[in-house]
Amino acid sequence: MNRQDRDHPPDRRAADHDRGAAEATPLVVLVHSPSVGPATWQPVATELRARGRDVIVPSLLDVGAEDPPYWPRVVDAVRDALSETAPDRPVVLVVHSNAGLFVPAIRTGLVQPVVGSVFVDAALPARAGATPVVPDEYLELLRGKADPSGRLPRWTDWFDEADVAPMFSDPAIRRTIVEEQPRLPLAYYEQSVPVAPGWDDHRCGYVLFGPPYDRLAAEAAERGWPVLTVPGQHLHQTVDPDAVSTAILRLAAA
Repeated sequence: MNRQDRDHPPDRRAADHDRGAAEATPLVVLVHSPSVGPATWQPVATELRARGRDVIVPSLLDVGAEDPPYWPRVVDAVRDALSETAPDRPVVLVVHSNAGLFVPAIRTGLVQPVVGSVFVDAALPARAGATPVVPDEYLELLRGKADPSGRLPRWTDWFDEADVAPMFSDPAIRRTIVEEQPRLPLAYYEQSVPVAPGWDDHRCGYVLFGPPYDRLAAEAAERGWPVLTVPGQHLHQTVDPDAVSTAILRLAAA
């Protein structure tokens, strides 16, 4: 340390203030659908980090590896991913697709305060009472896809190539997402997820990519939530992470 450094030591109070401000900024937790994998959120995670936000992407790939119940493993995976953060660090949950159903259970299971939830082309939990993962009429379709062990094909294998191809703009990203998908048991889709009363008493918002989630975006608007539209296919967060990140941050700060 030279004389000038000794005469003008670092301002510890300023450093502490900066550290405190960083800790007060909500941690963004990107939760992927258990039907796919964390790679579906990696482009947005990279973009948000480039904008100075702290982000984690819990992996839910093992949720269906054992016998039911399955929903507690979603909560455990998110809680475990947050275990090294400060216990009072506020959190914004950002959920995609099927992961939307788990927000009430995740919020109940965390010690960190959840100050915002952003649903991105996502399913909505019931306002009260348990929420089925899929409606009964869709279960019949899935039962026809299960193999004798009760396992389903990977999610992208449920559809024709004409439906799958438009969701991807980059062959490398498509390969990564397709290869990491789990083969979930049919029983995963037969479960219902508990809903804690008053789970939505914090900031909630909805990002819509397009049909068939437009009806869910309309329901979110009926609940009084702000809704933003970023037109695209169901995995649009991998196609335009810049626009999706902007929408997420706008809703998180609304």
